[in-house]
Amino acid sequence: MIIKAIETPEEKQLAYDVRTTVFVHEQNVPPEVEIDEFDEEALHLIGYENDMPIAASRVRFVDQYGKLERICVLKNQRGKSYGAELIRTMEDVIRKEGYEKSKLNAQTHAIDFYQRLGYDVVSGEFMDAGIPHVTMTKTLK
Repeated sequence: MIIKAIETPEEKQLAYDVRTTVFVHEQNVPPEVEIDEFDEEALHLIGYENDMPIAASRVRFVDQYGKLERICVLKNQRGKSYGAELIRTMEDVIRKEGYEKSKLNAQTHAIDFYQRLGYDVVSGEFMDAGIPHVTMTKTLK
């Protein structure tokens, strides 16, 4: 997979299309919740396989953290370690911006995935868009 920072409105729309497929159509997140006020300030990434957009995410900088958000891979592309590759790229972006800690709100079914990548649960369970989540953090080296 080739991952790149989004540079054009067309690329941003492709990332939104991936996010909409995963979050709105697959997970039933309301569209007005999925695309939110933070999209304008965030740094967006998109992942391509054979020139087709298959993954997307965004990074925001909140307090002392680089915050990983909207991490998704199309269903037919899962199981190929693309999610882990996307996370590592996001962490590189955070380091390049001078931050040493990352944070994310993980859907509870994905806790093990994030723990394998070095993240620790730092909150109790809470609901976001009707889906159970926990907050997880990692100190970047």
